[in-house]
Amino acid sequence: MKTKLITLILFASLSFPVLACDICGCGVGSYYLGILPDFSDKFVGLRYQSKLLTTHLGPGGERTPLTSDESYRSIEAWGAWNFGSKWRVMAILPYNFNSRALENGSLKGQKEGLGDVVGILNYKLFESRITTSNSKMLAHSLWLGAGVKAPTGKYEDGEQLMPDSPNNFQLGSGSTDFLVNAAYDIRLMDFGVNVNTSYKLNTENRYDYRYGNKFTGNLLAYYKFNIKQKVRVAPNVGLLYESQSPDLLYNRYEVYQSGGDLLSNVVGVEVNMGPLSLGANYQIPLSQNLAHDRALAGNRLMTHVSFNIRGKKKEEPTLFGM
Repeated sequence: MKTKLITLILFASLSFPVLACDICGCGVGSYYLGILPDFSDKFVGLRYQSKLLTTHLGPGGERTPLTSDESYRSIEAWGAWNFGSKWRVMAILPYNFNSRALENGSLKGQKEGLGDVVGILNYKLFESRITTSNSKMLAHSLWLGAGVKAPTGKYEDGEQLMPDSPNNFQLGSGSTDFLVNAAYDIRLMDFGVNVNTSYKLNTENRYDYRYGNKFTGNLLAYYKFNIKQKVRVAPNVGLLYESQSPDLLYNRYEVYQSGGDLLSNVVGVEVNMGPLSLGANYQIPLSQNLAHDRALAGNRLMTHVSFNIRGKKKEEPTLFGM
């Protein structure tokens, strides 16, 4: 029965439709990580994300002749390196594929190219394991981190249809931005809960445009299953909350159709087979208020395949979200 349940969860997580979107700023993206591969030292891999966003909606959320259906997909090379028992460095290099079409058919566009590279340095503040009175193992840890996003992706001035309209259709933000994050994980035997938060501080680019700062927080619960001591499956479920302030033009004028809040349900799974890790993460919006209700985010999908460089495994999954 357990094997059938695990198979069903894995199949469902890997076969969802390819629909997705980051909160306001699909083109330049956020850097949500979800659960990291279950490796102890170093890993490299590829991630695939696909996103969908509808913009330029009418005051009541209805479609207008200017309504734009936008699709954002990316393939990302990513990796992490542990230094000693306290430090971890992670890097993400995306290659983006953007497309859009207006409701009236007057404008269609496509872009592809390198996105903005990001580097993150994390420090493990503490890690503790104790045995409870009923002989169960309880473990918890706290990580703190900071990072920087470099403007390696192309930013094109004049992409906005109007001064107060979204400026999402970009390969990069054109700015150097900064990230800080914290993650707390607690696990009793095979059941665990992870709480993490991050804040992205954006700067103004040379075209006098500044994307809004963004807060992200999520709560994930997971459970580990071991199959014949060869395969480890860790399904997870939880909530993701994102809040982004409005974009600024000339560092003073707010872009009306930008910023907002989004609450999503998260369903995912991680599978480890020796040096190979496979994962999928699906996010379903529960409530949203984006760009003063002039934008609508759809579901999101993120998958990855990663490889352990040294072939060592951790004793438990590591959760670390951005």
